[in-house]
Amino acid sequence: DYPLSAVIMSEYANKRTRGAFIAAVFAMQGMGILFAGVISLIFSGIFLHVYNAPAFNRNHVLSAQPQGDYLWRIVLMFGAVPAALTYYWRMKMPETARYTALVEGNQKKAAVDMAKVLDTDINVATSAYPAPVSPEASTYGLFSKEFVQKHGLHLLGTTSTWFLLDIAFYTINLTQKDIYPATGIVRKAAAMDAIEEVFRISKAMFLVALFATVPGYWFTVFLIDRIGRFIIQLGGFLLMSICMAILGARYDSLRGKKCDAKKDPLHEYCDGNHAWFMILYGLTLFFANFGPNSTTFIVPAELFPARLRSTCHGISAAAGKAGAIVGAFGVQYYTQKGDKQIKQSIIALAVVNFLGFLCSFMVPETNGLSLEELSGEDKEIAAVTNGIATNGKHEHEDSQMV
Repeated sequence: DYPLSAVIMSEYANKRTRGAFIAAVFAMQGMGILFAGVISLIFSGIFLHVYNAPAFNRNHVLSAQPQGDYLWRIVLMFGAVPAALTYYWRMKMPETARYTALVEGNQKKAAVDMAKVLDTDINVATSAYPAPVSPEASTYGLFSKEFVQKHGLHLLGTTSTWFLLDIAFYTINLTQKDIYPATGIVRKAAAMDAIEEVFRISKAMFLVALFATVPGYWFTVFLIDRIGRFIIQLGGFLLMSICMAILGARYDSLRGKKCDAKKDPLHEYCDGNHAWFMILYGLTLFFANFGPNSTTFIVPAELFPARLRSTCHGISAAAGKAGAIVGAFGVQYYTQKGDKQIKQSIIALAVVNFLGFLCSFMVPETNGLSLEELSGEDKEIAAVTNGIATNGKHEHEDSQMV
C-alpha cells in the first residue's frame, strides 16, 4: 500500500498543501504504532493479572506461562482489522483523475470520478480540439533513454536514500527490546516472567512512540510545506548521524557496567548515564520521522510522470525494504557477537546516515510546484496542444480556400 496511498493523496492534493497531506497519510503509521501498543498493553495486562507467575530467576519453568503463547497470537490477529478496512475502502475508491485524464486520455471520466470524491458537480467544457494528452502521447517508458535522461538521477536519489535510511531505521527499531533493559527503563529478563516482559516492553515502546516517534511525524506534517522536503531530509539524516555517532562513541559510559545481581537484582546495567542514552535514542527516532522516514515516502510520489509515478514509488520503497533486510539480518546478526560489535554497529549506522545525507543532493526540492511541472508533463501537454491547434488552424484555412 506504500505506493498507492502516497500517489493517491499526491494526485488529489493541491501544490500548496500537498506535502502536508501526504505526510498526514504517512503519520497514520505512527497512530498505528500507538494503537498497536495500546492493544498489546491491554491484553498483556489482562493476562498478567489472570496468569501471574514467579520471575525467571525464581522458577525457570513456571515463569514461562503457556498462556503467553495465546497472548502474542491475539495481538497479532488484531492487525487483520485495519487491513480488512483498508481493502474495503480501496475497493470503493475510483482511479485518480490525473491518471484517467493524462494517461488514459479520458477527461469526462476523470471529471465524474473527481465529482464523486469531492461530492460536487464538475462540468467538462467542450473543445474544438481533441484532448491534449492521450495514451499515445505518453511515449517514453521506464526503461527508455528519455526516462534515464529526465528522471534517472531522481530515481537513483529516491532509491538510494530510502535504502540507506531503512538500514538504520529498521535496525534501531528492531533493537528496542535490547535497548530498554540496557537503559534501565525495563527490568532485566531474568527478573520477570514471560507475560510481564511483554507488558513492560510494550509499555516502554508505547511511551517512546508517544514522546519521540509520533511527534516526528506531525512536525513533518506542519512544517513540510513551509521549509520544504529537502531541508527536512538533510537535517534528519545529519542529526540522526550525529546522535548515533555519540551513542556509538560513548556507548560503554552511557550504558554502564553489568550490575551485581546481589546488590541490584532487577536491572541489567548500573552506573551508566541512562537518561542521556534514552534522550539520544529518542532524538534519533524523532529526527528519523521529522526527516527522511517521511520525506522518502513523500518525494517519489511527486517527481515522476503520472504513468510511472506509482511504479517509481514502488521501486523506491522496494529499495527501502532491501535496506531493512540488511539491517534486520546483517547488522542484527553482527550485534549478537558482543558489546564491541554493538558499538561498532552503531557507529557504522551513523556513517550510513551520513551517506544518506550525501545522496539526498540527487533529489530536487518539490515544494510549491505542481506534479506536471515536476515531471515535465506540462511541457508535453503544451507541445501536444500546440500541435493540435496548429493542425486545426491549417485545416480551417484549407477549407476556406476550397
